Amino acid sequence: MDQVKNLFWPMKNGKCWVLNSEVICLISTPTKISGRAYNISNLDLENIDSWLQKKLNTFKIILIERSEGGQLWIQEVSSTPATRMDVVNLQEQLDMRLQQRQARETGICPVRRELYSQAFDELIRQVTINCAERGLLLLRVRDEISMTIAAYQTLYESSIAFGMRKALQAEQGKTDMEQKINDLTQQKEELEKQVNELKGKCDAIEKRDVERRAIEEKKHSEEIQFLKKTNQQLKTQLEGIIAPSKR
Repeated sequence: MDQVKNLFWPMKNGKCWVLNSEVICLISTPTKISGRAYNISNLDLENIDSWLQKKLNTFKIILIERSEGGQLWIQEVSSTPATRMDVVNLQEQLDMRLQQRQARETGICPVRRELYSQAFDELIRQVTINCAERGLLLLRVRDEISMTIAAYQTLYESSIAFGMRKALQAEQGKTDMEQKINDLTQQKEELEKQVNELKGKCDAIEKRDVERRAIEEKKHSEEIQFLKKTNQQLKTQLEGIIAPSKR
């Protein structure tokens, strides 16, 4: 037996390839479907899947194995009632698989959920053998729990996606704000530079105005002094002319 095609109870994601040893369930001895050899093609697999789907409607786990010669075998869930020892073995198998596959004891752990789901399926098998109605009720309970978990998982994934979007938006907003701060800082530095340049020009203008005013005041004072001196000379000359005429 080189490969195992395992269809879970019920079928999970269409089909799943796993090792027979990974299934926590009491199964019967394999029975050969046909004595002739098969070269299994895609069409053959589709026909087998169709036949297996009908079998799944009886709430059984069915395993199809292919030998090296291509012969097909069927392996179904055991219909033998479970004993106390079977329950003990189930618990031991569950604990051993949890340890072997390093399942986490707390928090979200797909491995732990898968193993407990298989153990619960085996318990349903044991109950269904003794009371089919109780087994079907447990199936409804299991399906309801699975739907609830799937809804919470969808909600969790949606919240994670929402949180990631918000984080990306916040990061983008932070980047935009930092860029805006850098732009405003650069603009402020440019304005301060312009203010300093204008202050320098203003100081230069004031300095030139003070110098020009000082020069003009000096020139004006010199002109006044010149006019006063000229006025004094003319006055003296005038007095010199008037004085002899009075004699």
